[in-house]
Amino acid sequence: MRLDMKALTLSIGITWGIGMLFMGWVSAFGWGDYFVDVMSSVYIGYEPSFIGGIIGGIWGFVDGAIGGFLISLFYNLCHGKNKTKK
Repeated sequence: MRLDMKALTLSIGITWGIGMLFMGWVSAFGWGDYFVDVMSSVYIGYEPSFIGGIIGGIWGFVDGAIGGFLISLFYNLCHGKNKTKK
């Protein structure tokens, strides 16, 4: 069975985007500051604030979507090569 590339791309993108948004907002209250500090070195504009959480959510969606696409692409390529003919 092959993976649906569009579904995996969107699902991982949405999941990672929501996680980054949540962590940006929660770190404004002092929880998870280290995570946001580390991720802000990768995601420009990501900081522990309301707007910073939204920026991190957008970056997270894009990053997760690219990762989901690559995972499904590589899976489908490997799946097609490992089939045995009947």
